[in-house]
Parts: sequence; C-alpha cells; structure tokens
Amino acid sequence: MYDPTRLAALVAVAEAGSITRAADRLGYTPPALSQQLAKLEREAGTALLVRHHRGARLTEAGEVLVAHARCVLDELERARHALARLTGLTGGALRLGTFPTAGVHLLPPALSAFRRAHPDVRLSVADYDPPAGVTAVAAGEVDLALTHTYHPAEPVPVPAAVRLEPVLVEELVLVTAPGHALGSAASRLPLAELAGQPLISMAPHHQARREIEALLAEVGATPALLVPTPGYAVVCALVSAGLGVAVVPEMVARTATTPVGMRPLEGGRLRRTISVAYRAEETNPAADAFRALLRGAFGRAGRSTGG
Repeated sequence: MYDPTRLAALVAVAEAGSITRAADRLGYTPPALSQQLAKLEREAGTALLVRHHRGARLTEAGEVLVAHARCVLDELERARHALARLTGLTGGALRLGTFPTAGVHLLPPALSAFRRAHPDVRLSVADYDPPAGVTAVAAGEVDLALTHTYHPAEPVPVPAAVRLEPVLVEELVLVTAPGHALGSAASRLPLAELAGQPLISMAPHHQARREIEALLAEVGATPALLVPTPGYAVVCALVSAGLGVAVVPEMVARTATTPVGMRPLEGGRLRRTISVAYRAEETNPAADAFRALLRGAFGRAGRSTGG
C-alpha cells in the first residue's frame, strides 16, 4: 500500500515540474523530498521520475501512478471533511457565559486550546453573575456557562433542563495587608482567631455568600466595611490598603493585582466549586468538545487548589 504522504509528494512534483519547487510548496527540504520519492519508487518497483537540468518529469509509470494518486488524495480529503461534518465542528458557534474570576483566569487558556483545535467555530463570551449563567443556559441564551457555588450554603435550585459538571474546587483563604500578623504564618489559621478582626464583609444578603458571612460572624469577626457585591478585585485592594481582612477564594488571592498576604484556614470548611452548566438533553458537539477540554485542563472534578 502506498503512503499518502509520498503520493502527495509525487503529485506536487508533477505539478511543479521540479523537486526544488515542489519541496518549497510542501515545506520540505529538496533532499528530504527526494528521499520520500525514492521510497515511493522502491514501493512501486520502477522509476517514476526522470531528473534533468531543468527539473524533473514523470515516466510513463509515474503518469499512471499520479492519476491514481490524485483520486486517492481527493477521496481522503472528502473523508476528512465528512468526519469533520460528523463532529459538527467545521463551523457553527459556541456561546459561553462566565463570571469575572473564571473569565480572567480559567477561560482564556481553555478557549485558546479550543480555537487551535476547532478554528472554524465562532466563539462568543458573555458575563453573568452566578447563578444568572445557569438561567441563561436554561433559556438558550448561551450553550455553556461557568458558574460557582459556595460551601457552606443553601442549595440553589437548578432548572430541570440544566446539569452542572464540577470543574474545580478551591478553598477560601484569609487575605491580609502585607506584613499583617495573621498573614505571616504558613500554618492553617483556626477560624476562632478571626474574633475581633476587622472584616471586609462581602454582602451578607448575597445568596452565594450568606452562609459564609454568617459563619464568620459566629466566630466573632467584626464587620468593618461592607462591599455590597462580591467584587473581589476591590476587596483585595481594600485589604491591601489595611482597611481590614477578608475571606476570598484561593484563586482570587493568588492573582490579586494588589499585594496581599494569604493564609489557609483550618479545616477546609469554606470552599467554592466552579462548575460548567449545560443543557442535558441537547446534542451540541462544540459544547461537548469544550466540556471535555475543561475536564482535561483542570483534572478530575473535585480536585481542590488548596494545600
């Protein structure tokens, strides 16, 4: 059986009239292309080319083989397009929803890998404050949405048509101003040691963080400043300026744009799970491919970023 790569090399020489010009077209060096052609001649058991000072021409056997080679290569190209159509990834669109932290730190590398694998799929990204992304998936506004839930927290109802696939679990950690006494140790901090600490409180009425804020209040952390919505970049900037301490997801702490100290909390009780929401009964090859890419990029669901 003839190697398709060598058949393509022979066709290129027939069209270019020269091994050098064919090598340029195919991205080979002339010696490398000559080696491929020599192997093809050994497979054929006869000379396929006659070299001359102006280039190369086909022998009679070469003419016969080139005619069949073009048919073979055309069929292989048709097969490639048929398989691509079968996967549904030769075109179409993938609409994604995200929340700010994931949009900045998780989504870009995943989308970059997806674009390299499926360059013909049109991509769009929209911001949704969880759990609004789940609602957008249920309504058909987006195909997938990155969302999050906190623990402890009351379960948030999920529309019947939507499933949540966990992507990443991360602990919540304490952030402090640089040099703060609580942020200078590497050991896990007992929650009880937050008693009396000025806490930058992140919206105790906000559904996602309500139970977290209640637990911090129970151990005696003193609300010193209220941020009405969990805008973590602002919270870290306020912490960095010495206005209080805060409890934020580890990813937020590690990627803060202002200098902060970070310390893990004892027990690992406070966590955030990042999930991808999708419509369970809908066949969407692009969405399925992106979900598979997320699984590969961030490991098995449930893996924590905490130490």
